[in-house]
Amino acid sequence: MLIRFQRLLLALVLIFPCTSTAQQGLLISNSTADVVKLAPVLSIADFPQNADIDLVKNASASSWKPFVSEQVRGITKTSYWVKFNITQTSSLSRQLILSLTNPHIDTIDLYHFTDGQQVEHLLLGDHYPFADRPILSTNFIYSFSSKQLDKHQFYIKIESTGATNLPLSLWSSDAYYQNAEQESALYGFQLGVLTAIGLFSLFIAITSHSFSYTYYAGYVLSITLFVASLHGVAYRFIWPQWPQLQDYSLPALLSLSMMFAFLFSEKVMQFKYYNQAMLRLCRLSAAASALLLLLCLFFDYTTALTVNIYAVMLASIMLMYMSTTQAIKGYKLAKLFALGWVSMMFGALLSGALYLNVLNWDMSANAPFILGLTVEVILMAALLAIRYNDERLAKLKIQQEAFEQVQQAKEHKEKALRIEARSSEQLSQKVQERTLELEIALRELNEANQKLTEQTKVDSLTGVKNRASFDKRIIAEGRISRRQQTPMSVLMLDLDHFKAINDSYGHLAGDQALREVAEILKQNLKRPTDLVSRFGGEEFAIILPNTDQVGALQVAESIRKAISKTPITWGEQSFPLTVSIGVNSEIINSEEHTTLLLEQADKALYQAKSEGRNRSNLYSPL
Repeated sequence: MLIRFQRLLLALVLIFPCTSTAQQGLLISNSTADVVKLAPVLSIADFPQNADIDLVKNASASSWKPFVSEQVRGITKTSYWVKFNITQTSSLSRQLILSLTNPHIDTIDLYHFTDGQQVEHLLLGDHYPFADRPILSTNFIYSFSSKQLDKHQFYIKIESTGATNLPLSLWSSDAYYQNAEQESALYGFQLGVLTAIGLFSLFIAITSHSFSYTYYAGYVLSITLFVASLHGVAYRFIWPQWPQLQDYSLPALLSLSMMFAFLFSEKVMQFKYYNQAMLRLCRLSAAASALLLLLCLFFDYTTALTVNIYAVMLASIMLMYMSTTQAIKGYKLAKLFALGWVSMMFGALLSGALYLNVLNWDMSANAPFILGLTVEVILMAALLAIRYNDERLAKLKIQQEAFEQVQQAKEHKEKALRIEARSSEQLSQKVQERTLELEIALRELNEANQKLTEQTKVDSLTGVKNRASFDKRIIAEGRISRRQQTPMSVLMLDLDHFKAINDSYGHLAGDQALREVAEILKQNLKRPTDLVSRFGGEEFAIILPNTDQVGALQVAESIRKAISKTPITWGEQSFPLTVSIGVNSEIINSEEHTTLLLEQADKALYQAKSEGRNRSNLYSPL
């Protein structure tokens, strides 16, 4: 009787080969596809946290409900059980693979029963070391064999934070490994292209010292590591022994990518020269991203990931708006930049809506973001290439103009030589006249050369002597002091809070401040032998020959007071400025003593700054 019933069941299955419901489970026949999504045959239930398999297995049918994918969408902390049955009616033995393609589930407790007998119990999840997995794969997979009339029951407990979707599929062994090879090739190509672009940009940044390429390399490499983490590749190949990093990698890498994206946008769009408001917004957003990166270390994973998804959506909209605004104003590269961030914005918004369960489309939540990111990275690389080419062409144009000027000078010189040769054949009087004209020309040329030589000794921004002139002069004055046994004084000046001026008013305002300070210094030095020079950055140095400590301090104080009384005017704005001055005065007794005198004046300067700034300080040994 039992044998007849089994044959009847087999005949019904052959007539209806792939009937699949949550109650009767999945029936596997000869015509069953190589891959079957298990969502239609899943049942879901909530049990107490400490429920064991016996309690779950013996629970009443009313405890289980048909699985609906919307129940486990979104980013949250959740715990639930699912079960499903698989019955094989095919006469062929099969090697089947159960695949769960969400590499970010914390813990998976899987029980496998065949004909009521437990055959396997596995603990999986990214909270366990990668090497503990029975099959080393970025996804969670379980392989089992099945023969005719086998009835398989699976009970799976899911505990996770973050994206808890449950894409369960049943594969034939050959089909799964073929698909895995295709996915590996696709991920490898995607990550390889991103890594190549990032490393190429990094090498260009190192050789050219370009901030644009530095920030772009940081953005591409951090987003590459994010994509690798998203696919589970980073956990498999980079930190397989540190599962605790899984709770920080995605939020931290998103924050890092946003920080580099804002810094890169500031440089490539040249907001410093074209839009000060957007410059401040970019820097503020980069700082906020860095702060979010630190906060992610203290947030729980669900909160950190949710906040970062909202932040990425907002950042994409902001950068798209900035680039579109610049494109409307006619900035050359802004159109390409805007196009890249438009694709990134739509990808981020769509993926964010899927992750946050705003949309319930049947598609991978990260697919729109990955597609938009790929388009954006390629367009940004093209943008940098165009900018690099423009800079190269500009340099070539300058070189060509310089070459043409050299050729013109050479032609003028040859013409002068020909005139001189003809002049030698003329009458003595004309020769003398030509000689006189040539002497005048040579004198003018000598004067021009002297002016050119003098210009090389002057700082182009402030109009005072430059560092090279200072170095030569202090050696010469040191020798005079040693020979005549007269004191020589050195003053080191530094503008107080100069960085704050640049940050608040811009670097052009800072340049104006340097010029006005230089003018005040020249006005307060009365003797022709005194020398003022720009020492570097916002520092100035003054040499006072034949001046003792008392006289040097008097000069320093008069300079300090004059500067503090003179506000700096920039456009319609005005801001105060003070300086700190270090003073040292000694009779030089050796070549090395000159260097020591300068170092001690510098120490006095830093002592003045540490004691509150806007003061003059005479060097005294501690």
